[in-house]
Amino acid sequence: MADLSVQLGKIHLRNPVVTASGTFGYGREYAEYCPPEKLGAVTVKGISVFPWDGNPTPRTAEVCGGMLNSIGLQNPGVEKFLHDPEYLPALRKTGATVIVNIWGRSMEDYREVAATIDAEPDGVAALEINISCPNIKEGGIAFGTDISLASKVVSGVRSATKLPIITKLSPNVTRITDFAKAVADSGSDAISLINTLLGMAIDIRSRKPKIASVTGGFSGPSIKPVALRMVHETAKAVNIPIIGMGGICCADDAVEFLLAGADAVGIGTAIFADPTIPLQVIEGINKYLDSNGFSKVSDIVGKLEKC
Repeated sequence: MADLSVQLGKIHLRNPVVTASGTFGYGREYAEYCPPEKLGAVTVKGISVFPWDGNPTPRTAEVCGGMLNSIGLQNPGVEKFLHDPEYLPALRKTGATVIVNIWGRSMEDYREVAATIDAEPDGVAALEINISCPNIKEGGIAFGTDISLASKVVSGVRSATKLPIITKLSPNVTRITDFAKAVADSGSDAISLINTLLGMAIDIRSRKPKIASVTGGFSGPSIKPVALRMVHETAKAVNIPIIGMGGICCADDAVEFLLAGADAVGIGTAIFADPTIPLQVIEGINKYLDSNGFSKVSDIVGKLEKC
């Protein structure tokens, strides 16, 4: 059996498969089908300083090749997340590696939520800075599509915490490598990409948008070629670890991302169709390594051959 463990800087993963934020709840929702402790890491839903109700409904819609969502980062707030038995305390008991996705409407919000977690870091392996969500009117994608703002957010979070930080990048930019370099230079220990693409869908019978916010994040298998290209470009541009994600539905998809240069992979939308997909992907990666004579995951990272 191959060695599936992965080292993302200071973050140790038992295997290269993590959950994408917003697709695995806070772990307990899927524990019956996919025990959190068997994954490389669980990335929880985005946490803010304040409780947040999210966007009005309807806020999800199935579309060809994937789905649109505009949940709007609904969450209980950082204090409840840290102390309520249903949230981090429950996940901590499983022994899972936990990455906390954080977001805010202002620079100070990001710093405050990071500092609050830093003061009580037990059970938290890293913070993932969400500067790329297209589903909130304030902050969100605005920070992720302006290089100066992206750098300032990362610098602010870096000054507020000793925990490793991962910056989640938006695909809704012209040159992803410019943003990758900027956040790396500002103190990000790793990068995750991609977040959802901005899209919309219309119900032609009612002549209304299918989601209340009109536009939302497009995810699913159709975005994989875009995500794969961006991961490949980013891996060549920066020297920090990458968690690649976007449309991964099976082990073959995950191996593509590893070959493209991702050190680990994130699974998101596919979980809604089958909560056991992350476990299947872990098993499939192991079989791929064994059948091709590789002894560890790092043996295939970035090993894309020329045509």
